[in-house]
Amino acid sequence: MLTNHASAVSGYPPSSMNELHCQFHQAANDVRQRKERPDNDTLLALYGLYKQALEGDVHDCEPTSFFDFIGTAKQEAWARLKGVPQEEAMRQYIALVRQLLD
Repeated sequence: MLTNHASAVSGYPPSSMNELHCQFHQAANDVRQRKERPDNDTLLALYGLYKQALEGDVHDCEPTSFFDFIGTAKQEAWARLKGVPQEEAMRQYIALVRQLLD
């Protein structure tokens, strides 16, 4: 898994929140277009950062089933980011996508 998502990324800090949002949505689009699938740990990191950036702290809902291992892993990845400001989650998400695309 890639670490230190927000370190030394060009274009930081963005000049405005609108620019940050544009960079975030562009990064989300770029990662969807990527042909090579990231490893599971990186996918979970992307998921958690994406959810934290858009929705903030995780909700208290549980996965629908005890046997929903993927749903549980995704919920846990998001929960680990509890307390991270949404803008910081966007920055980390952008940095992680840039690492993947390099």
